[in-house]
Amino acid sequence: MANTRDKGPRHDRWYLNLMSPNTKGPKFAWLDPTSIYINQNAFQDLLHDLLTDLESIECDVVAGLDAMGFVLGAALAARRDVGFLPIRKAGKLCVDTDKVSFTNYSGRTQDMEMRLPAFVEGTRVLLVDQWIETGGTMGGAIDLVRRQKGTVTGLVAIAMEDTPRASKLREEFPVVTAVQPNTKWQDECNAQFLTSFNSYRAEDAFPTA
Repeated sequence: MANTRDKGPRHDRWYLNLMSPNTKGPKFAWLDPTSIYINQNAFQDLLHDLLTDLESIECDVVAGLDAMGFVLGAALAARRDVGFLPIRKAGKLCVDTDKVSFTNYSGRTQDMEMRLPAFVEGTRVLLVDQWIETGGTMGGAIDLVRRQKGTVTGLVAIAMEDTPRASKLREEFPVVTAVQPNTKWQDECNAQFLTSFNSYRAEDAFPTA
């Protein structure tokens, strides 16, 4: 199959334009990246870019954070030929678990669980979530991995906003995001409004027949 990444409209990080604005009010996140996943070209290009930037980061397993981190994490695990570990909201796993409490992006306190045991000591874990805003959810996942004596080798997301806690995560871990630091996209994510919202059309993300 011919490589179409550099042809037509599929320019660098073009798929970020498909992310949709929040239409349901303040209790929800300010945008929804899932339109990227339904478009086969967008999803493939997203994975390509993330995997390229992950080439120097080793892992034995990819852990995805409940819930949308499952989509991105499972896809990356399959491409990296490693296993996938779900880290879930409390009360969802039917096995023994370890649990942590954390404060999410909305300011609510939540509990998150990981199966016990999940891996052998020293396992290298790549943590994946869809979006990192305050860093609270990711911080809880890091705690769970470390309690079982795993090593967090990197963090992955579509974007990480420049909040104080998220910035500390960048200082401590290799972080790979589709929205790269020091770009227009990063500035707009920090402001929680994308200029692409002004021309957003849901049908632009529809898969082709």
